[in-house]
Amino acid sequence: MLALAVVPYGNAPSWCFLFTELSVFVLTIGCLIHAWKRRNGALAYLLGGMIFGSLVEYLEVLSGSYTYGRFCLMLGHAPLNIPLFVGCAWAIILYTARLFSDAAGLPVFAAAALDALLALNLDMSIDTVAYRMHFWNWDWSGTGRNPLTADWFGIPYGNFVGWITVVFCYSIISRLLERWLLCERRTAIRVWSIPALATILSLGVLFSSEIFLFPPLNHLGIKSGPRLVIFTVLLLVVTLRRWSQRRPLAGEMHPLARWVPGWFHFFFVYCFFAIGFYRENKWMTIATCLNLLIGTAVHFAPVRSRLGSPEPEADNQSAIAFNALRAQP
Repeated sequence: MLALAVVPYGNAPSWCFLFTELSVFVLTIGCLIHAWKRRNGALAYLLGGMIFGSLVEYLEVLSGSYTYGRFCLMLGHAPLNIPLFVGCAWAIILYTARLFSDAAGLPVFAAAALDALLALNLDMSIDTVAYRMHFWNWDWSGTGRNPLTADWFGIPYGNFVGWITVVFCYSIISRLLERWLLCERRTAIRVWSIPALATILSLGVLFSSEIFLFPPLNHLGIKSGPRLVIFTVLLLVVTLRRWSQRRPLAGEMHPLARWVPGWFHFFFVYCFFAIGFYRENKWMTIATCLNLLIGTAVHFAPVRSRLGSPEPEADNQSAIAFNALRAQP
């Protein structure tokens, strides 16, 4: 049975479901190995992201925002169950976005802004395709809107606003807590309390904004579409303002920082053309190709300064702490 009957596509070939799960699990194992070698701080960030992402997804399903198709490994009971690989995908997207922004040598706020933009770029590649493959569905019933053209080709703008909100909050809160708790003394309790606190506080910001901030903005006519544009522009301004001043950290960027986003981009773009979604809407095809080009250009942009560049400045201490944990006993 189709996850959403109003979308005029049958279920994607069964191999797509299994291949997606297995690929994400393999990438997760790669990130786990990398984080283990970097010691507890990195591992806590990665595993915390997995729990954080799974919790966010469960709360969204519980609220009726969307439901998932059937995968091999599911958590919970239908229809309020979520695929295990989705929590893993959250974790590796958060983790590799931070690998990239740390390697870029951006200060704390700009690094968190870049993390959110990288996640948004990926989500825009994933959601329009996964929705049509019946990986998950958005319920547009009762709205009178076309489920293929409403908002971002069937994906609510509010979904993207939520993505950049929680990714930015998890990233910035984790970085600030690391500066506060880990720079002078590192204990297991401090290390593992950071993702727990970041999760609680990030969810608090998300729900507080939905209760106290968004209703007044709606009243002013600033709904989810304009909010997405405003938040994205603000994140871009913060990132670009500091990009030219960046001072990359010592050491090369790990390939995972490119492999993980590269897999998401190219797999879902491949499915977009192979399954024939490109025939539906020329503007969606243009947006898909443009989003891929942006993601590729950003991830392969030079992030190292010229030989002899000075050491990272003081306001980049959270990234230094994150990378320096491997050296601590």
